[in-house]
Formats: sequence, structure tokens, C-alpha cells
Amino acid sequence: MIEVKVPDIGDFDSVPVIELFVKVGDSINVDDAICTLESDKATMDVPSSAAGVVKEVLVHLGDKVGE
Repeated sequence: MIEVKVPDIGDFDSVPVIELFVKVGDSINVDDAICTLESDKATMDVPSSAAGVVKEVLVHLGDKVGE
């Protein structure tokens, strides 16, 4: 199992997840957007760093995540 981590989000310790694009059982490719994060300055789609099938989603809408 590969855990996809949040990329560098700049000067922010944590930002909210405002959109999720995947659910358990979905097939994804490298660079597919898996969620959107929002800071005070911008929104950022988080790309998948691996291809495969989603086995578990550890974040939910509104959760705050950090790098």
C-alpha cells in the first residue's frame, strides 16, 4: 500500500480539504487529482504520486491537513 502525502503548501501549517475526487475502489493514475486544498491565497489540487486502486481515504471534507 502506498500512502499519498500532501505536497509543500507554502507558509501554511494546515489547510482545509474542500473537495475529494476519489473514493474507495476507484482506479487512479499518477498525477490524477485526488483532492483540493484551500489556503488564504490559493486552491491547490493534490495529485496522486502513484497509480493503483484506492483502498482507503483517510481525510474527509473540511478536515485540515498539513505537509
